[in-house]
Amino acid sequence: MVRRRGAEWAGFGLVNALALVLGGRFTGPGVQSAWYQGLSQAPWTPPGWVFGVAWTVVMVGLTAFMVRATRTRRLVAVFALQWALNIAWNPVFFAWRAPWAGLVVIVALAGTVVGLARLGGRQAVWLVPYLVWLAIATSLNAWIALFN
Repeated sequence: MVRRRGAEWAGFGLVNALALVLGGRFTGPGVQSAWYQGLSQAPWTPPGWVFGVAWTVVMVGLTAFMVRATRTRRLVAVFALQWALNIAWNPVFFAWRAPWAGLVVIVALAGTVVGLARLGGRQAVWLVPYLVWLAIATSLNAWIALFN
């Protein structure tokens, strides 16, 4: 049991870390780019280092959720959709420079995380940091879409 749990932690941890790596690759110069720096930012935009800390906490919580939740085909399918949307937001927003399309993606992402929470029962508590961070990130994306 312990060995299996360790393998699950490692497996889901790697899958979630891969999402961060791919998202980062698709972001390119991202927040350092002249395009992004020239945008009107929400007054509550946190300093850059907060994003790395937040996503690390989110991915640890998501990994714990997937290890502890009863995995059904539906839960795994929603997890996979969440994973793809999480990665997709980066090129949509940064490479395509499409804040409105990014807003659509991040709202869909939030919906998939809510779906995971509903499927995960009591283990949904592990998704609270993800949902909080998505609320913040969605508000930041919405500001940029509305005021640029």
